[in-house]
Parts: sequence; structure tokens; C-alpha cells
Amino acid sequence: MTAATTTDSPSTPASTAPPGVAAALREATSEEHRHAESRGYITALMQGTLSLREFARYLGQLLPVYEALESRRPAREDPALLHDTAVHRVAALRSGLAALGVDPASIVPLDATARYVARLESLGEDDGLLHVAHHYTRYLGDLSGGQAIATMMTRHYGATAEQLAFFRFDGIPNAVHFKRVYRAQLDKLALAPGALDAMVAEARLAFALNAAVFDALDGTRSAA
Repeated sequence: MTAATTTDSPSTPASTAPPGVAAALREATSEEHRHAESRGYITALMQGTLSLREFARYLGQLLPVYEALESRRPAREDPALLHDTAVHRVAALRSGLAALGVDPASIVPLDATARYVARLESLGEDDGLLHVAHHYTRYLGDLSGGQAIATMMTRHYGATAEQLAFFRFDGIPNAVHFKRVYRAQLDKLALAPGALDAMVAEARLAFALNAAVFDALDGTRSAA
């Protein structure tokens, strides 16, 4: 991303306004985001060199992550965006796994998945902003790059609409509008000094935890 320039006279001061929370999160985590989405496992899955069974394994490892993400008890001081159940994915994941012939109760989290879940479960009532970092990382990703994954799963492996339930947001008729509103809500957060830095660090951790799950899936393919 290049910085904007002005064509006003030299006496016109350049804007020094800091980026909003949404832009700050996106820009500060761009390297971690690229690292996660370029892992060998997800790249192979998207290129069509794996299988529908591997797609099911991928969804299976997401289930405990979303169960942890969505089981957090709401706290009074939580940002409002944490209370929007339209993004919740657990029911859709279970439905998609069932359509793929997988019993959700049979899923065993990989060690990397267990570490991801442990981090989510470690966040307490006073950690709402850190929870937002994970919320942002997962759900906005599902509404963006996740839709590309769904397209590739159909193209390469013949995945059905039922098997792709995870990527379908029935409660969000307009994803573009939803993401715009979501980012606006992020920008309205009243942050104490240092809070944004903590959110950025947590979002970076979220991407790292996600990348570790991809690597674990890649490392256990032959044993699956």
C-alpha cells in the first residue's frame, strides 16, 4: 500500500491523523497474514492437489477453534460486535462435516489446534479487546478469503453446497456491507493507551496459531 500524496501548495500541512483501528490491524498483521495463507497445506488444498477428505480434515480442526471462540460468556464491557451471532460458525461446521461423512464428535484436535483453543480459552472477561483480535482474524477472513476457498473446493473436488455450509452466512445477505459496518465498529472502539498495540499483538498471534494448524495438517497427511 502506498501513502497518499497531496497536490496542494507546499504550505498545506500533510495529514498526520493515525489510521483507524481496522486499518491499523490490517496493516500491522499483513506479514503474518501472508505467512499463514501461503502455508504448503492450504496452498495445495487450493490448487486441487489434495482431496475432499483433506478438506474435511481442515474443517474438523476448525471446529474446536470456533467452539472456543463462540463459547465465551459475554461481558458487560465487550464491544458490541462480539455479540453478533450472525457470524457464528459452529452449527454450520457441524452440518458441513456431517455432509462430508464425518462425525463431529469423533474429531481429535491436533496439538497445534489444542494450543489455539487453549489461547482462546485463556482469555477472560476483561480481555474483550484481545477476543476482538481473534474475532476479526477469523470471521472477516471467512467472509473474504474463505469464499475463495469454497469456490476452489467445488472446482477441484466437487464439494456440494451442503459440504460447504461453513462458508455460507445465511444471516448476512450482503457481505460487503457487513464488512464495512464491522470495520466502522472497530474504528469506534474507545481504546486506552497501549490497547491497540495489545490487539495487534494478539491478531499476529492468531495468524501464527492458524499457520501452525496448517503446518500440523500438512505434517499428518500421511497418517490420516
